[in-house]
Amino acid sequence: MPAYDFRCNSCKRRVSLFYKTYKAYDAASEAGHVCPNCGSSALTRLITRVAVQRPSRDFSKMSSDEMLSVLDGGDTREVGRMMHQLGQDEAIDDPTMQEVAGRLMKGDDPDRIERDLEAQGVDLGDGGGFSGGDDL
Repeated sequence: MPAYDFRCNSCKRRVSLFYKTYKAYDAASEAGHVCPNCGSSALTRLITRVAVQRPSRDFSKMSSDEMLSVLDGGDTREVGRMMHQLGQDEAIDDPTMQEVAGRLMKGDDPDRIERDLEAQGVDLGDGGGFSGGDDL
């Protein structure tokens, strides 16, 4: 939904007006935008930054070296996104992997996740952790 920012020349407040379509914005422009705080139609349009979402990475097309560089990069959110995406692609239905991936995507500390899993009695395998024994 497009949002448009204005400064009210009467009450000096910054206001955002939302319109479902550009046609609705055009119609409101012809009638005159109204400040929701004071009711004044003396508004000045502000030009603000536009946020454009970057496309997500396709981890399934990465080589093993590229995947290792993601692990070595230390960005837990990126590691979580990779685990989540690869887990879906491989149809892995493992609740532990889903929990780990979700917590990593939220930025949780890998060592903390490992301790929590060990406290729950989860077998982390030979490497002593899901990170292969190395710190992320």
